[in-house]
Amino acid sequence: MSTFYSKLIAIAATFGMIGVSFGAFGAHFLKTRLEVNSLEALKTGVLYLFIHVLATLGMAVLSLSHPASRLIRSAGVFFLVGVFLFSGSLFVISTSSLTGIPASYVGFLTPLGGVSFICGWVALLLFTILGGREQVS
Repeated sequence: MSTFYSKLIAIAATFGMIGVSFGAFGAHFLKTRLEVNSLEALKTGVLYLFIHVLATLGMAVLSLSHPASRLIRSAGVFFLVGVFLFSGSLFVISTSSLTGIPASYVGFLTPLGGVSFICGWVALLLFTILGGREQVS
């Protein structure tokens, strides 16, 4: 496995660890300190984090049979950027009443993260449509 995919797995594993931590923190500590809508935003961030951590790990597995695929590489990067922007911003927004960080400082990042997720799925779709035979120039 290439260094790139080893790093991708390491970052995905780190995000997975953060997801478990935020999920547990929300379920045990924050549930009595946050309003329902803030807890729901936190849960959404955790859910999308885990979905895309698993998708990123799937890209690393796909790379074993298609090591030169720029589409698989791109999908993995888009998924991790999406986790950082989408889930990260939801974590900040959902805890803004406790941290004092205004949601307006990071609110614009949430849709950018969503677009990054979509780009990752489009890259995977294109990889599939092309049958793993993308043109490399």
